[in-house]
Amino acid sequence: MNTMKVLLVDDEEEFVATLAERLELREIQALVATDGESALALIEADTPQIVVLDIIMPGLGGLEVLKRIKAENPHIPVILLTGRGSTKEGIKGMQLGAVDYLMKPINIEELIKKMHAAIKGEVSLP
Repeated sequence: MNTMKVLLVDDEEEFVATLAERLELREIQALVATDGESALALIEADTPQIVVLDIIMPGLGGLEVLKRIKAENPHIPVILLTGRGSTKEGIKGMQLGAVDYLMKPINIEELIKKMHAAIKGEVSLP
């Protein structure tokens, strides 16, 4: 079985490091970026199978990163993370091409299930 490779993008360094560690323990290769520009550079250098992207980040925000990912790599599924009770941005992200969005705090097993489904193309847009 091939190991899944995911890019985690979130400006909350402790959160993203912990999430990466938890995924690695489940034999999922996790690349980490703490800002949008780094995420785009990582995608260009080492294309992941899926991106888990925080919507609200300083500088280049998640929705802009999503637009750029979809413009250059439309085949890469993107799951958005949204906090602060904001589903409006999550819905906007789905309109821009994200396959799903999850509210923080996330359930790791739910995230993994959604990542596998997205990679297999089993996630359907509304």
